[in-house]
Amino acid sequence: MARKVVLDQECCIACESCVELCPEVFQMDEASEKAHVILPEGGNEACIEEAIDTCPVGCISWEE
Repeated sequence: MARKVVLDQECCIACESCVELCPEVFQMDEASEKAHVILPEGGNEACIEEAIDTCPVGCISWEE
């Protein structure tokens, strides 16, 4: 089973760094005004790893 990228919206502070780094994977949700994953299977893994490392509150991770 492949891993997928997840984002905990509860801890998201809407800094948009993940959206800026990987717009093909993350998007801002207008209703909640927080980021969410639009491509759970991921895309460019290096891009996703950078988003994980850049998130100031650590709410992005991989799930098996």
